[in-house]
Amino acid sequence: MHVKELSIDGAWVLEPRILRDSRGSFHEWFKADAFAEHLGYNLTLAQANCSVSARGTLRGVHFADVPPGQAKYVKCLHGAVLDVIVDIRVGSPTFGQWEAVRLDDVDHRAVYLSEGLGHAFMALTDDATVVYLCSEGYAPRREHGIDPLDPELGIEWPDIAPLLSDKDAAAPSLAEARASGLLPSYAACRSHLDELRAAATHP
Repeated sequence: MHVKELSIDGAWVLEPRILRDSRGSFHEWFKADAFAEHLGYNLTLAQANCSVSARGTLRGVHFADVPPGQAKYVKCLHGAVLDVIVDIRVGSPTFGQWEAVRLDDVDHRAVYLSEGLGHAFMALTDDATVVYLCSEGYAPRREHGIDPLDPELGIEWPDIAPLLSDKDAAAPSLAEARASGLLPSYAACRSHLDELRAAATHP
């Protein structure tokens, strides 16, 4: 498995080796040792989610309070999505920037985003099936969102009419979320990651 750090600190794309023959294909979509080697700590699995989306469905931008936050390891099992990671950490050198990765059932890439980063995706096909491994369980009071169509973010979504939940459609802009104190700080996120690495080194 090839692990590559993205331009946003705390985000990676993971590209598996796919074995194909006349029967189909096989690949390892998560390897704890490869994960720990590159990130310096192990992924704690607290919850696994699966969503199935119609073409054009736009989910996000979602994030959780830090600490403890909610890291996510995301993969598309069927169809294709445009997965977007947004740096919403106040004080980060890449605050307000985003990076997109196509996840599909051909290349079988996965992305990992650490605690404090925002996450969203748009389904490019019908029945796009996405699974998430999460470091923390869902806690409604700690969960927040940002308008994925916020012009200040300027995410370049595909030219597909977006389908949003009422909650996501009513989410604040990045500036509104920052002004209201909803956004995590870069310092708090870095401190949290340092604690995870220290715990892995001295269990």
